[in-house]
Amino acid sequence: MNGGIAIALNMFELNDLKFIVADDTPADDYYSLVMAAGKSGSCKMLEPFERPGPPPSKKSRKGRNLEKLHGSTAIPEAEVMEQDIWKEFPEDLLEAVIARLPIASFFRFRSVCRKWNSLLESQSFSQRCAEIPQGNTWFYAFTHDNVNSGTMYYDPSMRKWHHPAYRPTKMIALPVASAGGLVCFLDIGHRKFYVCNPLTRSFKELPTGSVKVWSRIAVGMTLNGNSTTGGYKVMWVGRDGEYEVYDSVKNSWSRPGSMPSNIKVPLSLNFLSQAVSVDNTLCFMRSDPEGIVSYNMDTGVCKQFIIPAPLHLSDHSLAECKGRIMLVGLLTKNAATCVCIWELQKMTLLWKEVDRMPNVWCLEFYGKHVRMTCSGNEGLLMLQMRSRQMNRLVTYNVMSREWLKVPGCVVPRGRKQQRVACCIAFNPCLTATA
Repeated sequence: MNGGIAIALNMFELNDLKFIVADDTPADDYYSLVMAAGKSGSCKMLEPFERPGPPPSKKSRKGRNLEKLHGSTAIPEAEVMEQDIWKEFPEDLLEAVIARLPIASFFRFRSVCRKWNSLLESQSFSQRCAEIPQGNTWFYAFTHDNVNSGTMYYDPSMRKWHHPAYRPTKMIALPVASAGGLVCFLDIGHRKFYVCNPLTRSFKELPTGSVKVWSRIAVGMTLNGNSTTGGYKVMWVGRDGEYEVYDSVKNSWSRPGSMPSNIKVPLSLNFLSQAVSVDNTLCFMRSDPEGIVSYNMDTGVCKQFIIPAPLHLSDHSLAECKGRIMLVGLLTKNAATCVCIWELQKMTLLWKEVDRMPNVWCLEFYGKHVRMTCSGNEGLLMLQMRSRQMNRLVTYNVMSREWLKVPGCVVPRGRKQQRVACCIAFNPCLTATA
């Protein structure tokens, strides 16, 4: 089966939407054919003292285009599709090939034909995709200039922006949480929650909860297991300690209880920091006292951890990497500003600095009033630094400690570089269903 898939992958080329005949003829067979042709005289050799003619002159681009227009250029025999052969191409092999395409290819392959577009709803195709390891983290974003009309996806592995012609909802909704390829949105009026898969257009408007949310809230999201097949949960927490949990299996909100008496309210949540999930436990950052409030989505147990923040810290956010809780923030002293990374020490409940942005990059912040936001998932972070004179996007890999500048984003048929207003990390997954 693996050999058949490998040959099919050589045959399939999505960018040009054509098939190429696979050629598995060994080199020795080519040698035998050439020698046999020479012996039979079918290959005409030059006479010993015969001078070859002048080399063909190079044709202009205009001439080559005219030849293509009038069909004078012969089509290579290897590129001709035999309809009688390809119409019998096995369905299971086709699904196996398409499931192994790069995630970015699915923005184009949906428009090939209705049959391919319907593959995303096929149970067998979903099983094929589930057998393949998920790709790298992507970032869902929208810009100040494009908030109502479109969105963008950034692929850090290719360092490329994608501009799909699909927006989950016509309302102005902010991405607030993500899990397993799904992104949760909250409209600016704090009245509706939405969940969608940005790749497959699977979309759902969540029912209205028992509590009307009018104030600022923090939102987290987890899966019921390792994939979305078991459902998901969404939780919001308010500053006064009120909270609700949505379960997609029951399709309803519930209020499991109230904050324990040992947790000080109001919570003074850090709304700039997104909630992170560690072993199905959501962690929210708070201040006064500084620390973390956690909630176990399985047991409903809520805890508080007092963790002093580093000195001269601002614009800090939580992050997660393989079960480790990280802290990202701006460290400002006098006129110098630097981005620092800390890791929480579980034994001492103290932050330990593990990395800093290169000094050459930090010099750009000197003397400027810089603000920063952070979004990340599974050890890959996107940092947005902005001031009156600057708007910079940078990615940071926690495992490799690699800092990379994000290329500028320009919408199709546009020249103006877009300013990212908000972004959130998610794992692109074709089988995730809202």
